[in-house]
Amino acid sequence: MATSLPLQDRVAIVTGSSRGIGKGIAIHLASLGAKLVINYTSNSNLADLVAEEINANQPTLRAITIQADISDPAGVKYLFDSAEEAFYSPVHILVNSAGVIAYDSPTIANITVENFDRIMNVNARGAFLCGKESANRLKRCGGGRIIFLSTSLVAALEPGQGAYTAAKAGVEAMTKILAKELKGTGITANCVAPGATAAGMFLVGKTEEMVKKIGEENPIGRIGESKDISHIVGFLATDSAEWVNSQTIRANGGVV
Repeated sequence: MATSLPLQDRVAIVTGSSRGIGKGIAIHLASLGAKLVINYTSNSNLADLVAEEINANQPTLRAITIQADISDPAGVKYLFDSAEEAFYSPVHILVNSAGVIAYDSPTIANITVENFDRIMNVNARGAFLCGKESANRLKRCGGGRIIFLSTSLVAALEPGQGAYTAAKAGVEAMTKILAKELKGTGITANCVAPGATAAGMFLVGKTEEMVKKIGEENPIGRIGESKDISHIVGFLATDSAEWVNSQTIRANGGVV
């Protein structure tokens, strides 16, 4: 008799999953048996490629793509509605991976108000809206998993990313409170905070030498890989992680 996978046929939404860490998370959750919603904001081609990779050689549809702005309440509602309609099932897992950063590393004194608002809208407001919607939706299937992506910068508190770090610090606080507010629902809420990872935002604007130096400074002797994060998220999404709740897991190789 075939053994079912730990997330067999559970519906998972991964925001910002057309590339980077979010892409790795989506593909890993699919390997655990989940049905995936690949959420993206603008690049449909990349999202389609992720869905095609997941659906390859599968007898039934395992992944769909949905364009939605997670900083817009209507967009988040549309995201969940579309997921439920596509898979004829309530959503079981929400992984909020979408995020933006200020690539020019502005100080708090120099960042523009417009850039500050953009970072807060996607990282903090987006997490709030996705958390709010999933807290209400996941109850329909008797429980589930809410997993936010933060950053280890919240612990490192390095100069140059004050707005981004502040937004993610808010996400970590919100995660802990949400978990307590969901008492008795069977829903857990946790946060994974990656360090330097060779995927997505971290690599933008960095030379090979810069990346090598950052890796050499890590106790493990390298920077992170997408799988280092996706496997942690995958565990948190399963029934085995029921006793892990209201936590922030700093996945950074020990650098902070």
